Amino acid sequence: MNSDTRSRVGRGMPWLVVAGVLLAAMSLRGPIVAPTAVLRLIEQDFGIGAATAGLLTTAPVLMFAALTPLAALVIRRAGAELALMLSLSGVLVGTFVRALPGFGWMLAGMFIIGAFITVGNVVIPVVIRRDVPPDRVALVTAAYAATLNVGSLITSLGTAPLAEVIGWNAALLSWSALTVAGIALWAVHIRRSRRAFRDGDGLSGEPTQTAALDTTQPTSPVLRAKVVRDSAGNELDSAAITGPLPVIGGGRDSRSLLKRPVAWFLVASFALQCTIYYGLTTWLPSFAADELNLDATSAGAVASIYQGVGIAGAFVVPLLSRFAPRWVAPFVICVSWLTVSIGLLAAPQLLWVWLAVGAVGHAGGFVVIFSALVAVSRSDGEAAGLSAMVQGFGYAIGALGGPAIGLLHEQSGGWSAPLTLVLVLSSLYCVALVSAVVFARRATR
Repeated sequence: MNSDTRSRVGRGMPWLVVAGVLLAAMSLRGPIVAPTAVLRLIEQDFGIGAATAGLLTTAPVLMFAALTPLAALVIRRAGAELALMLSLSGVLVGTFVRALPGFGWMLAGMFIIGAFITVGNVVIPVVIRRDVPPDRVALVTAAYAATLNVGSLITSLGTAPLAEVIGWNAALLSWSALTVAGIALWAVHIRRSRRAFRDGDGLSGEPTQTAALDTTQPTSPVLRAKVVRDSAGNELDSAAITGPLPVIGGGRDSRSLLKRPVAWFLVASFALQCTIYYGLTTWLPSFAADELNLDATSAGAVASIYQGVGIAGAFVVPLLSRFAPRWVAPFVICVSWLTVSIGLLAAPQLLWVWLAVGAVGHAGGFVVIFSALVAVSRSDGEAAGLSAMVQGFGYAIGALGGPAIGLLHEQSGGWSAPLTLVLVLSSLYCVALVSAVVFARRATR
């Protein structure tokens, strides 16, 4: 047990920090999902096609791919507290830019939102690992992952009804109230932590060396529930697993990653999952409106099931990993993705059933992927480099999901072609995921 861990053992739960983190999480996915509930109105008002409208979810995902290493440097320079405040403030600025007249401004606002959400993605696990007692880190991390889905659920469910009353632009702008609340609560924490530091208790506010270097993504709560070991049996620093470090080790180790088939299976799994998830998230409200003849409010409510059930889905894989054989979790994820893909094609009238099943896949798939990543990593440096490779390629490819499905819908005039693409991608995803898990199992024998 290192000195940082010992310093946290025996302390009570920092409830203000936890509340601040969870409230901040409401603004780290909601602003991306909110426009999807009124995408048809946006197309009509700006006179754009479906493929162009799909860029609204592409922009922030591209920022995830491009700016994660830079976000880690921001944290190192500014410290965790100020970095999270910067993240929320940037999301607020981006929300107002998105509200300016014209599609160009709207797209620019989404780029800004995505850039500053990237900082939040990286810094919040730093704060959790630093301030939360070790025996509560897994619980708080899982709560954080679930709260990301809560933010998506609220905006998906509430944007269309608000749009009917105040217009879609004002409805999108209204969600800035959540961001303002997050800024206010985090400001209270910063003031209290600085006061405590001046009084001689530096446990809860100033960035430690560990916090400055830990750039974990909120991808895998299960990784924090137990000691993680590499393929040689050595203990890995789980802080380095799920997010690229500011500087990824170069030389022979980085080049060797490109030669390992398992690395490319992990890249394929993550890229395909991101592509399917962001593609479906972008167009589910429009699909529901067209196929079920629903108004915008009802379509948004049905589509919100995909985000809502994901709240519980975030806890499914950690439970399966603990109590069931290792093959069960990836099997459940694959069945989930195939079920939602086939169901949407064959029986769209049961949309709510397919979305509930599919939510388990999108919430738990990340856990399975990064658990496999841990198993095949032979050192902390290789784990960080492999994570950077997987996330960099994955988010860059996944950003194409929204425009690709929109383009197919626009060209075909229906949803059969886009959903056939989703089914093909889901099938490839299952092959890639199972292959990655098989490699991981061999590595741990």
